[in-house]
Amino acid sequence: MTPRAALRDPKQDRSRATRQRLLEAAVACLAEHGWARSTVAVVAERAGVSRGAAQHHFPTREDLFTAAVQHVAEERSAALRALLSHEHEHEQEREQERERGPEPGGPGRVAEVVEALVELYTGPLFRAALQLWVVASYEEQLGARVAALEARIGRETHRMAVEALGADESVPGVRESVQGFLDMARGLGLANLLTDDRARRDRVVAQWARILDDVLRAAS
Repeated sequence: MTPRAALRDPKQDRSRATRQRLLEAAVACLAEHGWARSTVAVVAERAGVSRGAAQHHFPTREDLFTAAVQHVAEERSAALRALLSHEHEHEQEREQERERGPEPGGPGRVAEVVEALVELYTGPLFRAALQLWVVASYEEQLGARVAALEARIGRETHRMAVEALGADESVPGVRESVQGFLDMARGLGLANLLTDDRARRDRVVAQWARILDDVLRAAS
């Protein structure tokens, strides 16, 4: 047994596991049922813990769902970091692609990044965040928390998107193009709440990939 393992507290491990289950259950409930039906009791039942245990970790409903949004943000950031890691691993291949020019039928690497980022905005994690945005718009206490958190998430997402795309924001128009794409991706996530019109979405995403590819090539 390593010294670190010997120092681990089983109670702390159980507490972290319970907290994680509650956050995952809160995200799932928001995505599936919306705010009105996602009570602490419902989340606790889904997580397999007592309501008292849930309130021990999160004294109020606002605490629980603000933490759930933080959890969603961390998951979205982890997905972006995985995307960046993939991009760094294939840096040499990207250089070769740039030398060869765009592949027939599409902008290649930029399209892959664009599609991956859109998936983050149209998946269940973002769906749960959208549910909380709606509530935060008229719940003053929750609204202040969510607004501050989403501002930070927005900055981080923009920064990571710029890095993943290899964009040079010192060139006029590049920053606005990247931000316009991210705004479009959020809009697709909102539209996805009502219907999964994947065929239309794929055409929009392909067009934005071409736009960004043209902008980034012109800036290089």
